[in-house]
Amino acid sequence: MRKLIFHVLLAYAITGMAQPCKVKQDIQQVKSGYVEVSGNARIYYEEKGQGTPIMLLHGHSLDTRMWNGQFDEFAKHHRVVRFDFRGYGKSSEQTETFQFTHLDDLLTLMDSLHIEKAHIVGLSMGGFIAGDMLGIAPKRMLSCVLASGGPKTQKGPSEPMDGAEKAKRDIDIAALKAKGVDKMKEEWLEALMASGGSRKECMREPLRIMITDWTAWQPLHKEVRLIYGMDAVKQLKQKCPTVPTLILEGGAPGNKHSGKSWLTEFLSNSRVEVLPDCGHMMNIEKPELFNKAVLDFINKN
Repeated sequence: MRKLIFHVLLAYAITGMAQPCKVKQDIQQVKSGYVEVSGNARIYYEEKGQGTPIMLLHGHSLDTRMWNGQFDEFAKHHRVVRFDFRGYGKSSEQTETFQFTHLDDLLTLMDSLHIEKAHIVGLSMGGFIAGDMLGIAPKRMLSCVLASGGPKTQKGPSEPMDGAEKAKRDIDIAALKAKGVDKMKEEWLEALMASGGSRKECMREPLRIMITDWTAWQPLHKEVRLIYGMDAVKQLKQKCPTVPTLILEGGAPGNKHSGKSWLTEFLSNSRVEVLPDCGHMMNIEKPELFNKAVLDFINKN
């Protein structure tokens, strides 16, 4: 009997050791709900904690769960809000005809939650939108963290999609349908995985779950200009905002990074930091390292 108990306990211990990246979630004291935005749409959000606000902006094909490794930790000393952008997660779907931007939805959410200013943390697509905010609404930012993404140098809402671009999108959409959405999702997951470092397998399951749940509406339709892009970049270069800005890059060999950014020329209070041995989805791959870098920065600003 003692020998049997020993082997059971040993198996239990080994199983636990095999899951070093599992994030322990505290579901207590979480407020969730919906906020009405333009076009009769709704944005789903969750918030927790008290203190200076932090807004978490997720990446393309993902949702609020992307921040499972940050939500509870940041909420120990801050009021933390995470939400699903329109077209993702539990928020309303997009349409091909109604013009809106993700930044305007973010500002409406902040207004509805009575948040005048906040620390903005965006990763990948979330970094594009945080970059938009630096150009369009820097006065609403206490600080900015751009992780694996920043202002997009692409056409904004001031230049709607023309006939040639619509025709190209029709070709791309037809090719995707021929390939199959499941195949596209599989390739997208593997591309995210390929950028990672020695702990990249920690990312596979949480990314797989979110990408599987994603409707894939965006690649299957002609989106309006959801990112301000060059419209915001032009304003950023004119205003040269003094918002404290941390530009984070993953330093894994499989991840494209340079250790520098053109943004530092126009953001006098900015710096670049490379997090070693992690890739594009650094917050999931190495949450402890990411959290320390972000909190150290926020707590100084």
